[in-house]
Amino acid sequence: MSVEIIYRENAPLLIEALVALYDSVGWAAYTANPGKMARLLPGALWHLSAWEGELPVGLVRVVGDDCSVAYVQDVLVRPDWQRRGIGRELLRRTLARFSHVRQTVLLTDDAPETRAFYQALGFAEAVSLGTRCFVRFQGDR
Repeated sequence: MSVEIIYRENAPLLIEALVALYDSVGWAAYTANPGKMARLLPGALWHLSAWEGELPVGLVRVVGDDCSVAYVQDVLVRPDWQRRGIGRELLRRTLARFSHVRQTVLLTDDAPETRAFYQALGFAEAVSLGTRCFVRFQGDR
């Protein structure tokens, strides 16, 4: 049985749902302070969430100036929903939304599957101190 995933731009999320989503991927540095988390989405330039019914299953959050830089701060998909194309679709829509921006940047962990995922979406890698930085430039460099 195939379940339809709905994508919503800048949709509000209850703080409890947001904390549960971040908890599901083990991002305790975020969830340790729900008061701060309440400012994540209102403080973002843009965000896109993926929903199965009323359950948020994925999120991409972007900060930046919507002109020269878009920084993809968070990309997360609940573990039970991973490997279904949700993360790829979140990023595909993000890159389309910010296609006019010269550089799209993100930092992520050093796992080979993570590197392959972002490279498959057109990001180039810069390695420093065990952290991977992926940058995608539009137009002239």
